[in-house]
Amino acid sequence: MPPVAFGLSKPLSWVADMTAMEFLPVLFMVAGIVLVAGATMFVSSLLRPSNPYREKNAPYECGMDAAGEAAGGRFRVPFFILAILLVVFDVEAMFLFPWAVVLKEIGLVGYVEMFVFMLLLLVGFAYAWLKGALEWEE
Repeated sequence: MPPVAFGLSKPLSWVADMTAMEFLPVLFMVAGIVLVAGATMFVSSLLRPSNPYREKNAPYECGMDAAGEAAGGRFRVPFFILAILLVVFDVEAMFLFPWAVVLKEIGLVGYVEMFVFMLLLLVGFAYAWLKGALEWEE
Protein backbone atom coordinates (compact mmCIF):
# COMPACT_ATOMS: atom_id res chain seq x y z
CA MET A 1 0.00 0.00 0.00
CA PRO A 2 1.39 3.46 -0.86
CA PRO A 3 2.25 5.85 1.97
CA VAL A 4 -0.52 7.95 3.46
CA ALA A 5 0.51 11.19 5.16
CA PHE A 6 -1.16 13.19 7.90
CA GLY A 7 -4.26 11.02 8.09
CA LEU A 8 -5.32 11.68 4.49
CA SER A 9 -7.27 8.97 2.77
CA LYS A 10 -5.52 9.41 -0.59
CA PRO A 11 -1.88 8.36 -0.98
CA LEU A 12 0.65 11.07 -1.68
CA SER A 13 2.33 9.39 -4.64
CA TRP A 14 3.97 12.63 -5.78
CA VAL A 15 6.14 12.57 -2.63
CA ALA A 16 7.72 9.28 -3.68
CA ASP A 17 8.29 10.57 -7.23
CA MET A 18 10.29 13.63 -6.17
CA THR A 19 14.02 13.54 -6.78
CA ALA A 20 16.88 15.57 -5.40
CA MET A 21 17.13 17.51 -8.66
CA GLU A 22 13.69 19.02 -8.03
CA PHE A 23 15.04 20.63 -4.85
CA LEU A 24 17.96 22.22 -6.71
CA PRO A 25 16.13 25.53 -7.40
CA VAL A 26 15.38 25.83 -3.69
CA LEU A 27 19.04 25.21 -2.88
CA PHE A 28 20.07 27.88 -5.40
CA MET A 29 17.59 30.34 -3.89
CA VAL A 30 18.87 29.75 -0.35
CA ALA A 31 22.48 30.02 -1.51
CA GLY A 32 21.68 33.25 -3.34
CA ILE A 33 19.98 34.75 -0.30
CA VAL A 34 22.91 33.84 1.95
CA LEU A 35 25.37 35.22 -0.59
CA VAL A 36 23.50 38.53 -1.00
CA ALA A 37 23.09 38.95 2.76
CA GLY A 38 26.77 38.19 3.40
CA ALA A 39 27.94 40.50 0.61
CA THR A 40 25.70 43.31 1.88
CA MET A 41 27.06 43.00 5.40
CA PHE A 42 30.65 42.84 4.17
CA VAL A 43 30.34 45.88 1.90
CA SER A 44 28.53 47.90 4.57
CA SER A 45 31.27 47.07 7.10
CA LEU A 46 33.82 48.48 4.64
CA LEU A 47 31.84 51.64 3.87
CA ARG A 48 30.53 52.62 7.28
CA PRO A 49 32.42 55.19 9.34
CA SER A 50 34.12 53.83 12.43
CA ASN A 51 34.48 56.73 14.84
CA PRO A 52 33.81 55.60 18.43
CA TYR A 53 34.10 58.18 21.20
CA ARG A 54 32.87 58.49 24.78
CA GLU A 55 29.59 60.29 24.09
CA LYS A 56 28.72 57.98 21.23
CA ASN A 57 29.18 54.86 23.36
CA ALA A 58 27.27 56.25 26.35
CA PRO A 59 23.78 54.87 27.15
CA TYR A 60 21.10 57.01 25.53
CA GLU A 61 17.56 57.42 26.80
CA CYS A 62 15.00 59.65 25.09
CA GLY A 63 17.39 62.50 24.42
CA MET A 64 18.44 62.85 28.03
CA ASP A 65 21.62 61.83 29.77
CA ALA A 66 21.23 58.51 31.52
CA ALA A 67 20.88 58.67 35.29
CA GLY A 68 20.82 56.04 38.01
CA GLU A 69 21.44 52.41 37.13
CA ALA A 70 21.22 53.10 33.40
CA ALA A 71 24.21 55.45 33.59
CA GLY A 72 26.49 52.46 34.14
CA GLY A 73 25.00 50.59 31.22
CA ARG A 74 23.02 48.26 33.48
CA PHE A 75 19.27 47.96 33.34
CA ARG A 76 16.97 46.38 35.87
CA VAL A 77 16.35 42.71 35.25
CA PRO A 78 12.79 42.63 36.69
CA PHE A 79 11.59 44.82 33.83
CA PHE A 80 12.78 42.28 31.26
CA ILE A 81 11.40 39.33 33.25
CA LEU A 82 8.00 41.00 33.43
CA ALA A 83 8.09 41.78 29.71
CA ILE A 84 8.96 38.17 28.86
CA LEU A 85 6.18 36.89 31.11
CA LEU A 86 3.72 39.21 29.39
CA VAL A 87 4.72 37.96 25.96
CA VAL A 88 4.63 34.30 27.04
CA PHE A 89 1.18 34.52 28.61
CA ASP A 90 -0.23 36.59 25.75
CA VAL A 91 0.98 34.14 23.14
CA GLU A 92 -0.34 31.20 25.13
CA ALA A 93 -3.68 32.95 25.60
CA MET A 94 -3.93 33.33 21.81
CA PHE A 95 -4.27 29.54 21.59
CA LEU A 96 -7.59 29.81 23.44
CA PHE A 97 -9.35 31.60 20.55
CA PRO A 98 -8.95 28.90 17.86
CA TRP A 99 -9.81 26.28 20.47
CA ALA A 100 -13.05 28.10 21.30
CA VAL A 101 -13.98 28.29 17.61
CA VAL A 102 -13.63 24.55 16.98
CA LEU A 103 -14.77 23.32 20.39
CA LYS A 104 -17.77 21.37 19.03
CA GLU A 105 -15.68 19.63 16.36
CA ILE A 106 -12.83 18.48 18.61
CA GLY A 107 -15.06 16.91 21.23
CA LEU A 108 -14.12 15.76 24.70
CA VAL A 109 -10.48 15.00 23.89
CA GLY A 110 -9.82 18.56 22.77
CA TYR A 111 -11.72 19.87 25.77
CA VAL A 112 -9.55 17.88 28.18
CA GLU A 113 -6.34 18.79 26.32
CA MET A 114 -7.15 22.51 26.61
CA PHE A 115 -7.75 22.20 30.32
CA VAL A 116 -4.39 20.46 30.70
CA PHE A 117 -2.89 23.37 28.74
CA MET A 118 -4.62 25.88 31.02
CA LEU A 119 -3.41 23.95 34.06
CA LEU A 120 0.17 24.26 32.78
CA LEU A 121 -0.41 28.00 32.32
CA LEU A 122 -1.63 28.22 35.89
CA VAL A 123 1.41 26.31 37.17
CA GLY A 124 3.72 28.68 35.26
CA PHE A 125 1.88 31.70 36.64
CA ALA A 126 2.08 30.33 40.19
CA TYR A 127 5.80 29.63 39.76
CA ALA A 128 6.45 33.18 38.54
CA TRP A 129 4.37 34.60 41.39
CA LEU A 130 6.15 32.51 44.05
CA LYS A 131 9.58 33.44 42.67
CA GLY A 132 8.65 37.13 42.96
CA ALA A 133 8.82 37.85 39.24
CA LEU A 134 5.60 39.86 39.45
CA GLU A 135 6.80 42.07 42.31
CA TRP A 136 8.03 45.50 41.29
CA GLU A 137 10.39 47.06 43.80
CA GLU A 138 11.41 50.71 43.68
